[in-house]
Amino acid sequence: MTNFDGQYLENIRRIYQEGEDIYSERTGLSTKAIPGMTFEVFPKQGFPLLTLRKIPIKIFCAEVVWMLTGSKNLDFMQQFTKIWDDFAEEDGTMETAYGYRWRHHFGRDQLLDAVQHLKDEPSSRQAVIVMWDPASDGLTAPKKKNVPCPFTWVINIINNKLNLHLIIRSNDMMLGNPHDVAGFALLQSMLAQELGTAVGKLTVSISHAHIYENHYPQVEELLTRDNHEHIEINCQLPPNSFKRGLEGDPELVEELFRMFKEQYKPQPPLEKMKIAV
Repeated sequence: MTNFDGQYLENIRRIYQEGEDIYSERTGLSTKAIPGMTFEVFPKQGFPLLTLRKIPIKIFCAEVVWMLTGSKNLDFMQQFTKIWDDFAEEDGTMETAYGYRWRHHFGRDQLLDAVQHLKDEPSSRQAVIVMWDPASDGLTAPKKKNVPCPFTWVINIINNKLNLHLIIRSNDMMLGNPHDVAGFALLQSMLAQELGTAVGKLTVSISHAHIYENHYPQVEELLTRDNHEHIEINCQLPPNSFKRGLEGDPELVEELFRMFKEQYKPQPPLEKMKIAV
């Protein structure tokens, strides 16, 4: 197993064996859940791409590029996947698209401002990006098709290494978590390349880490996969990846996909798991 495989497997085992049984009124499904789960990843020692089951590489690569563009229109993503279509409005947009909120929703370009801020003041502790809108998300607001699960992230530079701290309010650990970790590790690498630093620590903090009851058979299968041998995966970005991402370059997605695919030898897919919406 890779370092991330072992860490992920232990997180899944802990939730499955020690998690509290909680019924979700929204989904109509029970979950096993643990509050306040935090783990650390060091992507330069091995990129956190799960090999215990097959992860669709191109999707998380495309999502990162789409987010960088700041668009809420799904046209770009639909070149690569239809998984976001269930959350689309009638006009083909996603109102809570992360990238749109990074770059437009709050009246400023949080993403480019953060990058420029760290170029001007590398020791700053104020490079904070927010996706959660208190005016319209959650609580007693009208229900939406989607509200942000990862809702904020912070970047800082320590000893010329770019660190990223991702905070997730709710995480489906079987489907969403491997996807989220790989995506934000890729984003971290792009930001480090743009800022001229090494890649530091990726910290992931999850307020509600859970496994859905309809994924329990897949969990039991996954927990038997503890003897998989796989070399650590190395993320070698094409030049100017951040700027190309801002421009929505579809060829960047293909280059990233090929780079990962050449190294990726996962175990077989698990039985298909249904997304809880």
